[in-house]
Amino acid sequence: MPRRTATMLASTLVLIALLCAGVLIKVPYAEMSPGPTVNTLGEARGEPVLQISGRKTYPTSGHLNMTTVRVTGAEYRMNLVEAVYGWMAHDSVVVPHDTLYPDGKTEEESTQENAEEFSQSQESAKVAALKELKIPVSTQVVVSSVVKDSPAQGKLHAGDVIRAVDGTAVKAPGDVAKLVTEHRPGEDVTFTIVPAKEAVAAEKTGRPPEGEEKITITTAKAPASKDGGEEGRAIVGIAAGTDHTFPFEIDIKLADVGGPSAGLMFSLGIIDKLTPGDLTGGKFVAGTGTIDDAGKVGPIGGITMKLVGAREAGARYFLTPDDNCASAAADTPSGLTLVRVKTVEDAKKSLEQIRAGKTDALPSCSAG
Repeated sequence: MPRRTATMLASTLVLIALLCAGVLIKVPYAEMSPGPTVNTLGEARGEPVLQISGRKTYPTSGHLNMTTVRVTGAEYRMNLVEAVYGWMAHDSVVVPHDTLYPDGKTEEESTQENAEEFSQSQESAKVAALKELKIPVSTQVVVSSVVKDSPAQGKLHAGDVIRAVDGTAVKAPGDVAKLVTEHRPGEDVTFTIVPAKEAVAAEKTGRPPEGEEKITITTAKAPASKDGGEEGRAIVGIAAGTDHTFPFEIDIKLADVGGPSAGLMFSLGIIDKLTPGDLTGGKFVAGTGTIDDAGKVGPIGGITMKLVGAREAGARYFLTPDDNCASAAADTPSGLTLVRVKTVEDAKKSLEQIRAGKTDALPSCSAG
């Protein structure tokens, strides 16, 4: 066999071997890529994303799109070839697997956590929107969950409204833990509650909940925990949270989406539907950001992928959380204008500027 032919054959065989090895070698990485975007003013799967009843609503136009990121599953392991391709591609990001699924979290656990965060973000979006519109919302502290085999099991139930602990009124979930930990393990603590059934019935009728009960629970000693909680402190085995009563019904209909990052766009969509005129002036605006009850916008993950997805969908403006501005500005798709926001009020004012064509005055993002 001629030397040149032999060399080419050997090189080909080596290349094939390397490709085979690249396909077979699994690497501890996962991939993020742009997910679908959904107009909160429009429909998803044939029904409105935002459904409001019991309150006058107004026509809207344009887009207020929430954005998402698609990720590989917890059980999926990329091979070396896929990882290299992902590193080279502009429309995907390869990250360590533990970044998306820390502490060996399964896909089911991650999905459940994302669903809970999504549900909470919807509630906070409603509260933030109504507060921005000066529409009263009543808030109460409730039992979010009861730990199995804890002192509270069988005595307190998820949904119970906590009015007081040891006679001291509670105004925030943190008050409950503070008052309980003033005891030593083995001491009794008394909860003043409105049972969940009564609270639900009251919410349906619009009247204040009645039927208060006093429940005495003997505290136990807290075990060691990963969250840094003080070992040996007094506990009863509940998680406290907040529940809101709205003056009219607001439903958010969107399936197969998780996480808290759509909160800002839901808030803006609700505000748009409840106010005359339209916030966007018919423009295509997308965005992202968590939201809390006070209307503060928080950072999210996967910002660069959300920018790509938004621009591909047709967005011209992107509402960007302040803490994500630097990374977003470092890699902004052509034709997309970043708008920095810290609160839902900031976002609303920026939309008013976009509608009026005063885009030069928009708060911008800068890299670095």
